[in-house]
Amino acid sequence: MNKGYAVYCDADRTFYDAPHRLAEDGDGPGRPYEAARREAPAGWQRHRRGDWLAYRPLDSRLPAQGWKIHVSACLDNAEKVLAQVWDYCVPRDIAFKFVPSRYLLHIRNAKYAERAGSGKFITVYPADDAQCRTTAEDLNALLAGEPGPYILSDLRWGAGPVFVRYGSFTERHCRDEQGELRPAVEDGSGRLVPDVRGPAFHVPEWITLPGFLRPHAEARAATTTDGIPYTVERALHFSNGGGVYVGRDERTGRRVVLKEGRPHAGLAADGADAVTRLEREKDALERLSGLDCTPEVLDWFTLGDHRFLVLEYIEGRPLNSFFARRHPLIEEDPGDRALAAYTEWALRVHGLVEDAVARIHARGVVFNDLHLFNIMVSEDESSVVLLDFEAAAPIGEGRRQVIANPGFVAPADRRGADVDRYALACLRLALFLPLTSLFAVDRAKAAHLADIAAENFPVDRAFLDTAVAEITRGLPSAPYSGRPSPAPSPKPAEAPSAKPAGTSPADTSVAPAATPPASPSAEPAETHRPDYLPVEPGDWPRSRDSMAEAIRASARFGREDRCLPGDIAQFAGPVGGACFAHGTAGVLYALAETGCGAWPEAEEWLLRTVRRPASGTPLGFYDGLAGIAWTLDRLGHRAAAMDLVGLVLAEDWSSMGPDLHGGLAGVGLALDALAESTGESSLRDAALRCGRLVARTTAADRARPARQRAGLLHGASGPALLHLRLYERTGDPSLLGLAADALHRDLDRCVHGAGGALQVDEGWRTMPYLGAGSAGIGMVLDDWLVHGDDDRFTRARQEIVRAAQAKFYAQPGLFRGAAGMVLHLSRTAAAGPGTSRADLARQIGVLSWHALPYEGRLAFPGEQMMRLSMDLATGTAGCLLALGAALHDTPVQLPFLPPVPPGRANGPQS
Repeated sequence: MNKGYAVYCDADRTFYDAPHRLAEDGDGPGRPYEAARREAPAGWQRHRRGDWLAYRPLDSRLPAQGWKIHVSACLDNAEKVLAQVWDYCVPRDIAFKFVPSRYLLHIRNAKYAERAGSGKFITVYPADDAQCRTTAEDLNALLAGEPGPYILSDLRWGAGPVFVRYGSFTERHCRDEQGELRPAVEDGSGRLVPDVRGPAFHVPEWITLPGFLRPHAEARAATTTDGIPYTVERALHFSNGGGVYVGRDERTGRRVVLKEGRPHAGLAADGADAVTRLEREKDALERLSGLDCTPEVLDWFTLGDHRFLVLEYIEGRPLNSFFARRHPLIEEDPGDRALAAYTEWALRVHGLVEDAVARIHARGVVFNDLHLFNIMVSEDESSVVLLDFEAAAPIGEGRRQVIANPGFVAPADRRGADVDRYALACLRLALFLPLTSLFAVDRAKAAHLADIAAENFPVDRAFLDTAVAEITRGLPSAPYSGRPSPAPSPKPAEAPSAKPAGTSPADTSVAPAATPPASPSAEPAETHRPDYLPVEPGDWPRSRDSMAEAIRASARFGREDRCLPGDIAQFAGPVGGACFAHGTAGVLYALAETGCGAWPEAEEWLLRTVRRPASGTPLGFYDGLAGIAWTLDRLGHRAAAMDLVGLVLAEDWSSMGPDLHGGLAGVGLALDALAESTGESSLRDAALRCGRLVARTTAADRARPARQRAGLLHGASGPALLHLRLYERTGDPSLLGLAADALHRDLDRCVHGAGGALQVDEGWRTMPYLGAGSAGIGMVLDDWLVHGDDDRFTRARQEIVRAAQAKFYAQPGLFRGAAGMVLHLSRTAAAGPGTSRADLARQIGVLSWHALPYEGRLAFPGEQMMRLSMDLATGTAGCLLALGAALHDTPVQLPFLPPVPPGRANGPQS
């Protein structure tokens, strides 16, 4: 899963933060180009937005969309190219924007950066097609000979760094087929549609390619794979540096792997592009030729300006895929025999990998990128082959790591063979608990994970202690201080390029059979290393107070984009730092619900931030204005809440999706609740209008499978919840029927796994989680069964409880992790296996596996677990809410999902 999280790690050692916030003073990596330090020319305006710095003549009248020009550049010539484009555009009053620093350009062109934005350094906005042609011709001549990466989304003008694409000039938004808010352009009928920004050149169907662009389109089409003796069968992987493909040698019929390198693109931490790294891989593998633990080099050729390395195809499965098949903690109670068998297997596999690394070292090569995805295990599990040697280097050179998986990033003080030794130590722990990405926040967590592994597996403690000693080498040996102990950190521009984290056991597996019946409640869980965590999650209310203090300690009220750190979604658009899922609104709700008291400073920040929402601000509950308005009303700020409601009511809802997260179901639920609290009948009418629109949209979606997702936040369970709550208000039985139909559609997307557990089938994995998995469906099933009878629903909610009983989850978050399971089990009306006091207590104990200290308080990491998060959806506030649902003295729950009334849990009441 590459969501670009690694890019958000450089600006802050503890929390995800926007790359452009890296310090821009002095001579550090964030230092802006000379042009970025200039004031706007007379008659021009200067505007900074995220990674871009824009300059525009005050009297210019640009179209809303059209053909625009992009200019690419390499790190070494970027400042020169920028100066030339500036000197061209300013005298001619042509608006433009650019990436203002070497650091930001580097991460835009890094290996795991977004491919659609790759190479874009400068954007020029011509006033019309005629100026587009003239400007492109002039810039092509002006910049002739200047190298730059190919911009995948654009049409190249000639052979230089000038590219063209059709798209929006101004900021407009619409919903795509999945109901997500996207940048928009007008189609031929004047309707807003998504502005397609993928990694391929695209001409909208209502636009005719101008004549002056046709020669360039023909030149693009002239490059084909004709003439090479290989047939590509499928793509294994794409990155900014190129693709990896399975193919066949037409001369021999032999299956091969083709690795592509794009020049000037896919940069590593040392600035090496994909071609350079491919050459390094070729040299390393030729040096290792003859070893049975490395692939053989078969060919090396150029196609267009791309380089290709042809390698022996290795049969087998990557090591990470074995977790879903073998890891016993994906089960609720694996038993001693399963734990022993897995331990024996893990030790044997680690031994094979350790031996392979030793043989590579004996040839004078350091791998530099060992992790679970680069280890291919044979089908009979008797041997391993190491893959992906693009970061390999001669062992004697003592190089730093320049590319790394987030869970295997070596500290800056490890060089040469020590990089591989660190990775082997991480592998020792990851084979038992694949949570080593937490070391990016605190390497001292290694000892805590070793304790947990020793408690759950019959593994020799010396095996684990050896790993801990290597991972924590160089850390202070003082007693626990209440602060994380991060690795010595290089400058961000020198840090290894982190690869995306992958699928975990809990992402791909189902939980098995449940335990004997009992009533749902909880007790404090077992403890681990009291000198590491300031308090155990199950030690309520001490854990509540500690989490609340951690959240308050993280606040920065002087920032405009956010005051509480959370997921990278905070930086995706307007009110990201204020919204319910990832911003201040959701955190304030969790604090209030769990009895943590008022927080006037945070409330004032929220009020100030949403006083004048920007154009394009989402309307939804979890991502926008509806959720913020609902929260403000609960906090006693009714006037401000109603101002936001007025903005929501004034907008056109026709393009909104039906979902709970950002669509009409969430808006309708918020309006219905506000109607109840304010007595405003017009809000009740608006909520009912939402219900009608949702019903109409979901009926239409049956014919459009591409829009069909499952689960509470984005699937049919969100609309089911709206229909159910409106039924309770109106008594209209048709609404109960609509809710049932929606829940059946979500259940149709579920499959049974081990032990009969029911999970959402996403095609390539199954999901048990609260947000997009079966647990969220189970929440709404519980509520529907208060009012009606349905054998399928009764059976399904028991099977969903089984999916919430795995002992291991890859992340702690509310919507995609262990906290959601705690919340579901604490609320469900299902009786019997999986709902006992001990079951819930065990799931609460699992949260300590992910927990980290922050300023001496209890905190939790966010998505991908490379930084802490305080938000509701992914971080500490969500864990706080879940623990409150299980342990607080008064009922605590998600919005619109209050506890099921006692005595009404198991069927309709007369």
